Amino acid sequence: MKAVVYKGPEWLAFQEMPDPTPIGKEKLIKIDSVGICGSDMHAFLGHDERRPAPLILGHEVSGTIVEGAQQGHRVTINPLVGCGQCPACISGRDNLCPDRKIISMPPKEGGFAQYICMRIENLTVVPDGFSLEKACMAEPIACGWHAVRLAKAALGAQSGDIRALVIGGGAIGVGSALSLIAQGIQDVKVMEPNELRRDFLSAEKNFSVITLEDLADDDHYDLVIDGVGYAPTRASASKAVRPGGVIMHIGLGSAEGGLDIRRITLQEITFIGTYTYTAADFRAAAAAMFDGRLGALDWYEVRPLEVGAQAFADIRQGQVAAPKIILKP
Repeated sequence: MKAVVYKGPEWLAFQEMPDPTPIGKEKLIKIDSVGICGSDMHAFLGHDERRPAPLILGHEVSGTIVEGAQQGHRVTINPLVGCGQCPACISGRDNLCPDRKIISMPPKEGGFAQYICMRIENLTVVPDGFSLEKACMAEPIACGWHAVRLAKAALGAQSGDIRALVIGGGAIGVGSALSLIAQGIQDVKVMEPNELRRDFLSAEKNFSVITLEDLADDDHYDLVIDGVGYAPTRASASKAVRPGGVIMHIGLGSAEGGLDIRRITLQEITFIGTYTYTAADFRAAAAAMFDGRLGALDWYEVRPLEVGAQAFADIRQGQVAAPKIILKP
């Protein structure tokens, strides 16, 4: 099969790779669409020791089962596999399984390819008539869905009373904003520094798009979601959250700096790190997408898989308006 292979920092090659072979309960899936994630960018830049070269990246995948009783079923993939036996898995927090595995990390190759294998428990059937391009975005949207669910529980407030700020207008941020709205929180702003992306998102009527300069010193939010995860965005989150409010930290941009620990302590602000999603959250987010509760989901750009290296370069240079680029094998 053809695949885009990570060969080293800022080096991707479009080349032949062995076809994957299903093991046990896995199904062979012909990939239709695969999204480029921020974590793929971190690996591409050589910043993720969990993804050593050579490796096929990509974990936001949809496609069609090509064999067995489910042949022809259109599916989107939950790329996270827990052991199913540890306390985290048994309690429904399978995203915290100490033995969890995810495609695009060894030993599992990722989805920037023509085919992939995944166990059937991790496949969600996509309804007829729903675009497989949109369906591959279930993975990033599920991250926001999970974060919103945890935040609402931490706040203990009525959804309609919550004011929310999302930092970052990429797929994680936009998915979080739409998940907030779908879960009953209507007062939502998205902060995005890139003018090209702000212009693209201006057509989105469900939330307001602002810049850092638009944040007033005395304008505080019940909930702040940091979908970026760099020191400056953590600093913005620390400043923007109200006393007693909640910061949800999804982004993995960098590991250090930014949090105003003194303010968080003195104002009893809750800081919650949130990693991916549970299997139940993934299914719930996908169902919301299929039901139209997350809007038109038209905030992506499609490119052929063979130009994947250029897509990464364009994202790196801030030259992509759409929150998501989807590659098509």
